[in-house]
Amino acid sequence: MARLTIYKDNYVDSTVVSNRFIDEYMKDANDAQLKIYLYLIRMLNANQAISVSDIADKFNHTEKDVIRALKYWEKNKLLDLDYDDDKNLVGIHLMDLNANVAFTAPVQQAEPVVFASSAPSPTQTANVTYEKPLYSPDQLREFKNRESTAQLLFIAESYIGKPLSPSEMKSILFFTDVLQFSDDLIDYLIQYCVDRGKKDFKYIEKVAVNWAEEGITTPKQAQKLAGKYDKNVYAIMNELGKSGSPTNKEMEYITRWTKDYGFSTDIIFEACERTVLATDKHRFEYAEGILSSWKRENVHHKADIRKIDDLYQQKRKNTSRPASANRFNQFTQNNYDFDTLEKELLSN
Repeated sequence: MARLTIYKDNYVDSTVVSNRFIDEYMKDANDAQLKIYLYLIRMLNANQAISVSDIADKFNHTEKDVIRALKYWEKNKLLDLDYDDDKNLVGIHLMDLNANVAFTAPVQQAEPVVFASSAPSPTQTANVTYEKPLYSPDQLREFKNRESTAQLLFIAESYIGKPLSPSEMKSILFFTDVLQFSDDLIDYLIQYCVDRGKKDFKYIEKVAVNWAEEGITTPKQAQKLAGKYDKNVYAIMNELGKSGSPTNKEMEYITRWTKDYGFSTDIIFEACERTVLATDKHRFEYAEGILSSWKRENVHHKADIRKIDDLYQQKRKNTSRPASANRFNQFTQNNYDFDTLEKELLSN
């Protein structure tokens, strides 16, 4: 088990937070990053040993969240992470913000801290918001110069079918540095999206964040998660103008339509088409109104839908008032009938 130590430039008997930290760094950090940095200062000044698992348990984060927060502060030059020859994390060097300099201290002179590394389980979800940073040209240049980057970019370009733009390269950087995806997982991620006809990196990023929130760390776990939804689910999502994986509520609607109502996809697609033409908002609720109405009418085939449409038009014709020579009155009557239909669908 690797040993991890925390040490800083000047030791004090109380926990002191630099005003510079409050003024310059605190506003941009998320909840997990703030808690972990402040806790490091507190435990160091108390001269107490801690472990990454202890921090994760205390704040209800995963160990992966803790490591991600440490790397965030390292990028912001508030601390240095020390590694041994085998690239194991063995030390944390908190920077003196007042002096704005760092001094290297031998590990054996610092208070030892046990570092227990373990991957989060597939069911763990991170209590953190994954936001894509505004990477600078220098950060992108550094990423491109990494030994492992060339192969990763080659794989991505092979799937996408073209050289990656700087913006797309920053997405790959986001997957590796923020989401902490392995090369194998990024490989599977891009393949997964391309196989579904999605080469837009905005879409790929949405899928990646969803996987990160689900605690996905391996292609096998991602494959298992994707297996929860068959291709018809994504087809229905697309028909309603939605991208990405469905939310729990959206999945409830789709399950009801396919399982409880027993509708085939062509009938569901018909309802989706009418929904998209009618509204830009609350499309799942609107489609539910249509399909629940068709369920009560014992619809089994698209021909049944045509019969219902014909009966409605006949009823409308029979119950409408005599045509008026006044065109304005005629327009008002037609608009009223459409509103009535919409309300009927949504109230069912």
